[in-house]
Amino acid sequence: TSAFLFVLLVSVGFIGNQNPIYNLAPTFVWVIWWVGVTYASAFFGDVWALINPWKILFGWAEKLWLRLHSGKPFYPVIRYPLQLGVWPALVLFLLFAWVENVYGGAVRPSRISQMILIYSIITWTGMVLFGKDMWLRHGEAFSVAFGFLARFAPIEARVVESESSSTLGSVDSSQPFEGKSAPSFERKGFSSLTMLNLRPFASGLLNTETVSASQMLFVLVLLATVTFDGFAATLPWITFRGVLQEYLPNVSTISTLGLVSTVLIFIALYLCVCALVGKASRIDIRFLDLGKAFVYTLIPIALAYHVAHFLLFLLIQGQLIVPLASDPFGFGWDLFGTANYRLNFRLVSPNLYWLISVISIVTGHILSVFLAHS
Repeated sequence: TSAFLFVLLVSVGFIGNQNPIYNLAPTFVWVIWWVGVTYASAFFGDVWALINPWKILFGWAEKLWLRLHSGKPFYPVIRYPLQLGVWPALVLFLLFAWVENVYGGAVRPSRISQMILIYSIITWTGMVLFGKDMWLRHGEAFSVAFGFLARFAPIEARVVESESSSTLGSVDSSQPFEGKSAPSFERKGFSSLTMLNLRPFASGLLNTETVSASQMLFVLVLLATVTFDGFAATLPWITFRGVLQEYLPNVSTISTLGLVSTVLIFIALYLCVCALVGKASRIDIRFLDLGKAFVYTLIPIALAYHVAHFLLFLLIQGQLIVPLASDPFGFGWDLFGTANYRLNFRLVSPNLYWLISVISIVTGHILSVFLAHS
């Protein structure tokens, strides 16, 4: 299904109606996929690991390779340098955040299709060079981002390697392997299977393994970008942007500076607080190591901001998927009899949405403090 939707989105973007309201691509990508999968990852589990179309299509290509080469598996061209961490994914996520928050053509269907194809080339090239699983853990921006959010979820998927009925080991397949070789589940005489574990919400954020600097920065960027997204809609930012336009007439340049400044401020403040914690604690641990140890406890705050900022967007704007399902190209079709559906703006009252936003932000911060103390 996700592979079909992938092809459909690219097609409707190029040949469909270029009005974003009448084209499936903008609503599906920015509302259903980005916001919807974020919530599903955090409140259910790492669904992106199951529906990732780049992973699925590359898997099909691997199976075709096996048939054409008499069962000989495809091997990566080069070994991924583990010291690189998740820097490739972080750079790609920063570009995605810029497109989401700054780029004026982000809702143009043709631009969306072009960006999907560019990202596809980058992703599949990474998989060819370094291997599918290795690139998913270190270079595929959304696998890393949704994987972090899935640590909050009550369902955990783990890959276990076994011989006969004995479990020999397990590994969290959604997280990067830093500073060590990735385990192999293809040894002769062994088999691997996926197990689903239930756990309390947010318990997956009680980090005990080593976190790299790039992973720490990724979580901080995840928090900073959604914060800027919300702040950019406030009156203080609009007023400040108006003042800056006297010196920088290009709005995109101002927004880019705002986004970059927000990320840098978040990183600087976080590391300064870690340095103060280390000094107050009188323990012989570098502030950078403290930052790595505590960074997962910020994820509930990032999730809370996502709920506060995007929930209404999902519930109201997301309703466009109903008529667009019948007419994805904007050609005037009515495949399922839903083309005449009109948005229900009363689905959530302003008071209820305000209450949900406040509760989510307060709860997110309380959880973060609790996790940090734990």
